[in-house]
Amino acid sequence: MAILNDKFEILPDEFDPTVTNEMAIDRNVHTTSLTVTEPEVNEEFTGDKEAYMASVLARYQKTLVERTKYHLGYPFNLDFDYGALGQLQQFSINNYGDPFIESNYGVHSRPFEVGVLDWFARLWEIERNDYWGYITNGGTEGNLHGILVGREIFTDGVLYASCESHYSVFKAARMYRMVCEKVNTLISGEIDCVDLRQKLLANKDKPAILNVNIGTTVKGAVDDLDFVIKTLHECGFSNDRFYIHCDGALFGLMMPFIKHAPKVTFNKPIGSVSVSGHKFVGCPMPCGVQITRMEHIKVLSNNIEYQASRDATIMGNRNGHAPLFLWYTLSKKGYKGFQKEVQDCQINAHYLKDRLREAGISAMLNEISSTVVFERPKDEEFVRRWQLACEGAIAHVVVMPNVTIEKLNNFLKDLVEHRSVWYADGSQPPCIVTSVGTHNCICPAHK
Repeated sequence: MAILNDKFEILPDEFDPTVTNEMAIDRNVHTTSLTVTEPEVNEEFTGDKEAYMASVLARYQKTLVERTKYHLGYPFNLDFDYGALGQLQQFSINNYGDPFIESNYGVHSRPFEVGVLDWFARLWEIERNDYWGYITNGGTEGNLHGILVGREIFTDGVLYASCESHYSVFKAARMYRMVCEKVNTLISGEIDCVDLRQKLLANKDKPAILNVNIGTTVKGAVDDLDFVIKTLHECGFSNDRFYIHCDGALFGLMMPFIKHAPKVTFNKPIGSVSVSGHKFVGCPMPCGVQITRMEHIKVLSNNIEYQASRDATIMGNRNGHAPLFLWYTLSKKGYKGFQKEVQDCQINAHYLKDRLREAGISAMLNEISSTVVFERPKDEEFVRRWQLACEGAIAHVVVMPNVTIEKLNNFLKDLVEHRSVWYADGSQPPCIVTSVGTHNCICPAHK
């Protein structure tokens, strides 16, 4: 490791942020640490430091380029180019308060924010005067906000969410001190409405607040919104006694462009929908969209005098650059552009699933999903290399617009080669029938 003026350690050529230590819950775990050092008064020395920092950033960029080649397990679209927005990075853009109310603060992007919200309102079929929303910092904030609105409307309501819901849903339950019922799921990952019915009837005297998954985190399963509503009605819950939040982090933007897919629309008795902006849209920073009914938002609104605005958000001030990135991509691609990308993702996902099964590897793909579930690789180093998301005996690949057939072929070749080594001693691949069902598990017992 080279040393510059005995002060700065140059980032080594072998720098690898994927190297991990054994997890210890009671302490911080770092892969590597870059010390922040104070600048020197000596101008000549400062020049050396600038050279050092430039070297660190150049090596970090090289690392990002390399790691992006092996990015398969997490639902981020890495195929974007925002060079046209580089001129705006010199400004500190902050969206205070309500997106629809002009405040005293002038360096904002609220017109872009409202434009993005209007686009999603049309997608989810709610009139401009009937909705309220804002650009969030990501899917978790969208869930926190949607569930908070439900809790404020029904202060004694019970939260229902499938056990395969995103962890942020259960975080919301803890934060808001809500009674939460975890509902079982089908083998696909979809909420089990038979179990939901039993839990609803057990709490029939209290209003229901439901999280409905428009694509679960691990299996990409879509809860049957119509069946959930039907179950509520059959259990005696009228529309004025329940609130439904739809967590569409990834699939909320994909499903509208799939023929014969269930429809998420405010024409149905739902209360809110959230979606991530950095997932299918593709953004350089986490962000998202949260939309609810105007009639509901009054329960959260507070006037903020020093801003000359009102606030009903979770975080208060918001990243003003995120709406610019979202507006730029939505304007550039439009509905037809997203429809084409969704079709490509589904075609590539089916390709991956079929090739895995041809190689004798158990794999599952829900009908309208792009998340391919398969047996967890035996070697954790392989998991880290391809940045796979794992849970128990399964792993998954989320096929996004940046995931090409070439990339999938490279992954398949690497997996098959490693697998031949892992089981060269005659041991058997794992059985994942409890996770994917008998028709998807092709282990020796179910082949």
